[in-house]
Amino acid sequence: MPYRRTLKREVGCTGIGLHTGRPVQLLLKPASAESGIRFFRKDVGVEIPASLESLAYFDHATTLQRQGVSISTVEHVLSALHALGVDDALVEVNGPEVPILDGSAAPFVILLHEAGLRPLPIVRQYLKVLEPVEIVRGTKFVRLLPGEGFSVKYTIGFDHPLLRHQTRTFKVTSESFADEIAPARTFGFMREVEALRRAGLALGGSLENAVVIGESGFLNKLRFEDEFVRHKMLDAIGDLALVGRPIAGHLEALRAGHALHAALAHKLLQTPEAWALVTQPHQPHLEIGPQPSLAAQSSTA
Repeated sequence: MPYRRTLKREVGCTGIGLHTGRPVQLLLKPASAESGIRFFRKDVGVEIPASLESLAYFDHATTLQRQGVSISTVEHVLSALHALGVDDALVEVNGPEVPILDGSAAPFVILLHEAGLRPLPIVRQYLKVLEPVEIVRGTKFVRLLPGEGFSVKYTIGFDHPLLRHQTRTFKVTSESFADEIAPARTFGFMREVEALRRAGLALGGSLENAVVIGESGFLNKLRFEDEFVRHKMLDAIGDLALVGRPIAGHLEALRAGHALHAALAHKLLQTPEAWALVTQPHQPHLEIGPQPSLAAQSSTA
């Protein structure tokens, strides 16, 4: 029976924020059982839980907020923590944004391997999807279906000759995430760079931390031919981590993004008949916790 896990020891890194362009230091620290993933803004002394109640806004990144204090671009570190099976940890930063590092989740995977993981004396609970839950907005959709373990099928499409269609499916394990998803970097279009910077975004963006797509080619060497759809899967895993439990089910998405991922997470918790808490991701329907209390957490967001 799997137990909740935290880090064996503290690890850290320094970098810059993708959107703020400011230097920032990040420390990953062990935490007590059932404390969940929490961000701590060391510069202002405010703790922000990684939960749906903390969601603030989505502007080319996922931002959490509490007591008027925010932390942005949380999706990559959350994705790594969630996929590698870290249930309880403190993410300490000394600025308003998580460092972008190389634009992927791979550096966070390396940090977690360096820290090591240890079990906590509490059995892990999985949120097992029993019935489909779906969000549709125009030609875009995202849905969770019953499934064994956790798997993702993601499809993207852009109005650009180099990126009209990519689709990929993975069964997400700590190994497949580290090898096939985590290295995929964030990306953007050269034609949008100036507009983003005028809006105060992507101020720290460069070819060192993002794949840039020009009109006739890529300005970087790709790590995967379909690196773009893999990065969207990375983002989705990080955004769904805000549910607060590992999910046992199958995620499908078409041209979705942070806002749709979050909307699906809200709808999932607000539809208690569509899921159950189990102690094994493959076990049949077996409730071990009061479902309404978890759903109620979402209703106040």
